[in-house]
Amino acid sequence: MNCNWSITDCTMQGDILLEVGAASAVGVKEDDGNGGGDESWEETPDGQDLRPIPPPVKTKEDILIFFKLYDPLKEELRYVGRLFVKANGKPVENMTKLNELAGFPPDVETELFEEIKFEPGVMCERIDKKVTFRGSQLEDGDIICFQNCSQVGSGEQCRYPDVPSFLEYVHNRQVVRFRSLEKAKEDEFCLELSKLHTYDDVVERVASHLGLDDPSKIRLTSHNCYSQQPKPQPIKYRGVERLSDMLVHYNQTSDILYYEVLDIPLPELQGLKTLKVAFHHATKDEVIIHTIRLPKQSTVGDVINDLRTKVELSHPNAELRLLEVFYHKIYKIFPLNEKIENINDQYWTLRAEEIPEEEKNVGPHDRLIHVYHFMKDTAQNQVQVQNFGEPFFLVIHEGETLTEVKERIQKKLQVPDEEFSKWKFAFLSLGRPEYLQDTDIVSSRFQRRDVYGAWEQYLGLEHSDNAPKRSYAANQENASLIPTSAWAGSDNLWVLVAYSALLKKVATANETWQ
Repeated sequence: MNCNWSITDCTMQGDILLEVGAASAVGVKEDDGNGGGDESWEETPDGQDLRPIPPPVKTKEDILIFFKLYDPLKEELRYVGRLFVKANGKPVENMTKLNELAGFPPDVETELFEEIKFEPGVMCERIDKKVTFRGSQLEDGDIICFQNCSQVGSGEQCRYPDVPSFLEYVHNRQVVRFRSLEKAKEDEFCLELSKLHTYDDVVERVASHLGLDDPSKIRLTSHNCYSQQPKPQPIKYRGVERLSDMLVHYNQTSDILYYEVLDIPLPELQGLKTLKVAFHHATKDEVIIHTIRLPKQSTVGDVINDLRTKVELSHPNAELRLLEVFYHKIYKIFPLNEKIENINDQYWTLRAEEIPEEEKNVGPHDRLIHVYHFMKDTAQNQVQVQNFGEPFFLVIHEGETLTEVKERIQKKLQVPDEEFSKWKFAFLSLGRPEYLQDTDIVSSRFQRRDVYGAWEQYLGLEHSDNAPKRSYAANQENASLIPTSAWAGSDNLWVLVAYSALLKKVATANETWQ
C-alpha cells in the first residue's frame, strides 16, 4: 500500500520532527553477474562521509520499505533506516536485520505496524509477520513502524503502549490556552489535551490544574474567532461531546477557552436563571451591579423582592421597578408578573431603580415621557443624533412650559447654572430633533395615547458629554463591574443586535407607558 510520502531521516517526538543523530542503515546490492546478488548492509555514521552514495541496484522482486522505531517509554517514534526486501518474502525472515537497525539483540521480539496515513485521520494497521509483504499489500515507499514487545510488558506504565495509539495521540493533540473570563485578554495557563477528550475530561483537567476538588464547578466559554472575545453564552454542562466541538467557531478553529470557577455546581446553576441587574441609587451617584439567581419560573416581582434584600433604599417603603436599557434608551418597564426565563441580559442592560413619588401620583392629564441626553454628530455630510448618559422618565403636566420643565430637570440632575444655560432642548421623533423654545408647551408635542415605539419619541437634552460618570461597584455576591459605556461598541455585530431588538419589539407587546 503506497502512501507516497516523502521520507527523510528523522525522529518524531510528539509531532516535532528532528534530524536523527544516529547511524543510518543503507542497503546495497552487489551484482553477481546474473542479475542477482547478495545483500550487504553498511552503516554510515552521520557526518563522516558527505559524498553521495549511489542508489542500490533494485530487481523486480525487490520493494523499498522505510522503517521507524517506536519507544513507548520515551513516547518517541524515529526513523532508523530503509531496506530492500523481497515482495514474496515475509517480515519474520527479516527480523534480525530490523533488530540490528534498532540496536536490539537479535532475538528480541518485535511488533510491526504499517503507517498508512496521518491525515485527515490516522490509519495504522498491525502486520502479520508470517504473511508475505505482497500479501500485506506492502509496496515501494511504504512505512513499517516496529517496537520492542517486552517494553510494554515490563510493568512500567505507558500512556500509549503501541504505535497506533501514539499516532492517534499526536494527531489529536491540542494545546489549549485557558483564560479567566474576568481577564479575557490574558493567557493564564496552557494544557496539552486531546481533541477527542470529552467534556468531563476537559473540566477535570482544568479543575486539577487549579487545585479544585469539584470539576462540576468549572464553567467554560468558547472563543469567538471574529470578535476575538468570549462568546456571549457559556458552554452548558455536558453541552458538547468533544474538545474539538468547543474550539470550532463556524469554519475556524481556535485554541482558546475561557473558564470560571463557580460557587455552586454548574448543573445546579443551570436550573436557575442568572441576571445581572444594575441598581441605580436614588440619592447617591453610583450604580451597583447585582447578580440575581432564581428558579427559571420566577417572575420580575421575585427579582425585585430579592434585590430589596441587597440594596440600600432611600426609605423602607420605596418601590422598585426593572427597566430594559439599550444604547442609552429605555425600551421597557417589566411587568411584575413577567417570567424571567426569557429575559436577556447579554445585550440589554437590566436597570433597577426606585419609582419616584411624582410618578405614583400621575393625574389624568399628566404624561410620563422619556428624557435622553444627546449630541449631534456630523458624519458623511449628515447630522446624526448620538445618545449618551443615563436615560430617565419625567412626568409632565398639561399646559406646562419648557421653562418649568427645565427647572425640574436641572434640580433632578443637579447641573450648575453656568453649564445648564448651554443646554438645548428638543422634541425628537425617530432621531429628528425639533428644538423647543422656553414658552412652548411640552405636552403638546407628545401623543395622548400610548403608541408602539414610544422610546423613539423623547425630550432630548443636547449638551456635550463632559459630566462625571457614575461610579460603578460590584456587590459581594458574584457581581461584576459593568459600566454602561461597555454596552456601546464599534463592532458591526451591534448593528445586527439593534436590528434584532427592533424585531423583538415589533413581535411582542410592550408595556412602556404607565
